[in-house]
Amino acid sequence: MPHAPATTPPAGYRAVFAVTEFRAVFAAHLLSLLGVVVSELALTVLVYDLTGSPLLSALTFALGMLPYVIGGTLFAGVADRYPARRVLVVCDLVCAACVAAMLAPATPVAGLLALRCLVAAIAPVFTGTRMAALTDILGEGDLYVLGRSLLRIVSQSAMLIGFGAGGVLLTVLSPRGAITVTVVTFLCSAALLRFGTRNRPARARSGSTPLLRESLSGARLVLGDRRIRALLLLFWLPPMFVVAPEALAAPYVAETGAGPAALGLLLCAMAVGHVGAELFVGSALRPRTRSRIVLPVAAAGLLPLVVYAVRPGLPLALAALALAGMGAAYVIGLDQWFVDAVPPELRGRAMTLLTAGLMTIQGAGMALAGLAAEFLPVHHVVAGAGIIGTAVALLVVAEVRRTAPDRCPIPKGETGLTGI
Repeated sequence: MPHAPATTPPAGYRAVFAVTEFRAVFAAHLLSLLGVVVSELALTVLVYDLTGSPLLSALTFALGMLPYVIGGTLFAGVADRYPARRVLVVCDLVCAACVAAMLAPATPVAGLLALRCLVAAIAPVFTGTRMAALTDILGEGDLYVLGRSLLRIVSQSAMLIGFGAGGVLLTVLSPRGAITVTVVTFLCSAALLRFGTRNRPARARSGSTPLLRESLSGARLVLGDRRIRALLLLFWLPPMFVVAPEALAAPYVAETGAGPAALGLLLCAMAVGHVGAELFVGSALRPRTRSRIVLPVAAAGLLPLVVYAVRPGLPLALAALALAGMGAAYVIGLDQWFVDAVPPELRGRAMTLLTAGLMTIQGAGMALAGLAAEFLPVHHVVAGAGIIGTAVALLVVAEVRRTAPDRCPIPKGETGLTGI
C-alpha cells in the first residue's frame, strides 16, 4: 500500500488556511452548506404545512439523497470537460435559481419536490468538481488531504449547527422566509468562488463526444480499474452500515423509554466522535502514520455498534456511537490513496462518482435499516449492522491490500485510464 515518506512532517491545518484560494473555497462551502441544511428543514415544514402529509414531508428529506446517483453518473463529465471555476459558479447560480423558484406562492408541491431533486442532482457535480479543484489549489500531497479533512469537519459541524439555526429561524420567519436565506448563501458562495479562485483550464479536452456518453465512459473507466474500484468500496461500504443507529435513533429512544433529549444526544454523538478523531488524526499524525491506520481502522470501525446487542442505556450507547464516529478517521489516509490512484484527466469524474455513490449508499443503508426494524428489535438491527458491516469491511480491506501498488504493480498503459 502507498506510504508517505517517513520524514514528511504533518503540514497542519494552519498551513492549509494559509492558502488564499482555499480560504475562499472553505468560506463558500460553509455558507452553501448551512444554507442547504436550513432549506431542507424549512422545505420539509413548508411541504407539511401545504399538504398535512407526513409521507410527503419525509420524502422531502429523502429527495436530498436519491438524485445523487443520477447527477453523479449522467453529468459527471462536466467536472473534467469545463474549467472548474466556471462549473462551480454555474452550479451555485442554478441552485440559487431553483431555491428562488421555491419561494413563489404559486409553486405547487410537486414543483417544490422537483426543484429539490434538481438541486440534489447538481450537488455531486459541484462536490466532485470542488474535490478535483482542490488538487490544483493545494497540490496532491498532505495539504490536499488536510483540506478535504477540513471540509468534512465543516460538513459534520454544519449539520449540527444548521439544524439548530434552522429551528431558530423558523420561530421568527415563515418557511419561505427561511428558504430565502439559502438563496443568499448560494449567491455568496458563487461570488466567493468567482472572485476568490483562479480560472484554470479544463482537465480534459472536450472534443465532440456527447456529455452523457463522456460521463458514462468515465464511470466505466473508474469502476473498471480494480484498484480504484476497491478504494471506492472502502469509501462507500462502511458508511452504509454506520448510518443504522442514526436512522433508527427515534425508534430506539421509544424502545428504551428514554426522554426526548436522548434523541438529540444520539443524533449528535457520532458526529462529535467523527470531528474529534479527524482533528486529531489530521493535526497530530504524520502522513505515513495516517496511511498505516487506514486498513486497521476501516476493518474495526463498526465493531462499537455490536454493543447494541445488549440494548445499552444512554451513556453506553453514546460512547459506542462516538467510537463508531471516530472510526471514520481512516478516510484521511484513504483520500491520499485515491488521489494517487486516479489520473488527473479523470479526477473530476472519479470524485463526482465517489460523492454520488457515497450519498446513495448511505440512503440505501438507512432504508434497509428501517426495513429490518419492521421485523426485528431496533437494538438487534443496529448490532447486526455492526457485525455484517465488519465482515463486509474485512472483505474490502482484503481487496485493497491485494491491489496495493507494491503488491501488484500495473505497468503504465495497462489500466485503461491513460490517454483519455
